[in-house]
Amino acid sequence: MVGVLINVVLIVAGGLIGLFIGEKFSKILEEQIMDILGLCIIFIGISTSMQVENTVLMIISAVIGVAIGNALNLEGKFNSLGDKLMNFIYKNKDTGGSKFVEGFVSASLIFNVGSMAILGSITAGISGDNSILITKGILDGITAVVLAASFGIGVAFSCIFVFIYQGMIVLFSSFLKDIFIESLIANISGVGGILIIAIGFNMLKLKNLKTANMIPALFIPIVYQVVIGLFV
Repeated sequence: MVGVLINVVLIVAGGLIGLFIGEKFSKILEEQIMDILGLCIIFIGISTSMQVENTVLMIISAVIGVAIGNALNLEGKFNSLGDKLMNFIYKNKDTGGSKFVEGFVSASLIFNVGSMAILGSITAGISGDNSILITKGILDGITAVVLAASFGIGVAFSCIFVFIYQGMIVLFSSFLKDIFIESLIANISGVGGILIIAIGFNMLKLKNLKTANMIPALFIPIVYQVVIGLFV
């Protein structure tokens, strides 16, 4: 849960900073920081993927996972959910909606509707590696500065939803850690590394990869291990 707590603290800090200096936050500086973080994420992805014990399984998992995610259109569903919630807030803005609620919902969606929140939480729970969540926390903190300048303190309060959502995934993954064998955890981490690299590519605008469609790839090594366990 350390990574989740750091993520929460950075969102609160970014939200508070945004209340006071948000409008003075340089757009150029923001872009440069995002570029550096993009490079760091790619490095984390490469390091994580090197943990894999079965390279062939990693490749097959990535291919099958993307095929499943594409068939289910997970990326589209994530985006559609976010759009519907945002449209609801804006539609009701003059009839009971408020700047606080708008900031809370907007920030909650941005910080949680994405593959990095899911992957980071799973990795933290299974292997205890909080690097993805900490990197995400830095990204969220910077984003919170910009959002809070427009929406106010509601952005900082979005940390509550982040804590609940990511915390539940971490706790569930921690439970699975006691069931999974070491090689399975290594293979899941290897597949996860590919997703992290894809996120880094998107941040650097090198390629527009639909990372949400890649999420099913994380579960293919589990299916493989179950099948092997039944017949071997």
